[in-house]
Amino acid sequence: MKSADLLLDAFARIQETVHEAVEGLSEDDLAVRVDADANSIAWLVWHLTRIQDDHIADAFGTEQIWHNEGWATRFGLPFPEPDTGYGHTREQVAAVHAPGTLLLAYYDAVHAHTLAHVGSLTNAELGRIVDTRWDPPVTLGVRLISVITDDNQHAGQAAYVRGMVERR
Repeated sequence: MKSADLLLDAFARIQETVHEAVEGLSEDDLAVRVDADANSIAWLVWHLTRIQDDHIADAFGTEQIWHNEGWATRFGLPFPEPDTGYGHTREQVAAVHAPGTLLLAYYDAVHAHTLAHVGSLTNAELGRIVDTRWDPPVTLGVRLISVITDDNQHAGQAAYVRGMVERR
């Protein structure tokens, strides 16, 4: 098994969790926040997808799907187009409303873009430096693990919120 196969498996598992967290819920359900400072499923899925889109595009020198395929316009959020949700206030979190079909369509487009790049990686390519702003500089392998970890955390949070929504 190659490292790329492990990475593909990890991203596939995230996709399953994202779909399980979103499918079958109304737009109102996706916007539920368990308290005023909590994140909704819609925000969590939008944010994890934006981060993946941003980081994958940067690591592979491509355009973000968000900009390149018009997702920013389709979502119509009141944020600057480059916004990924990092550091959002409670008001900004509350502004993320979207139907599940839109959230999943954007997620799946980013997922496909990710797989297209990750699937052909060699082990040697994982050592390529992709971000020199850190000490030590960040390699492609470390960046991909960072995205996977962040995505898993947010997808798990979305699944947890779904459970709370279903029990109310």
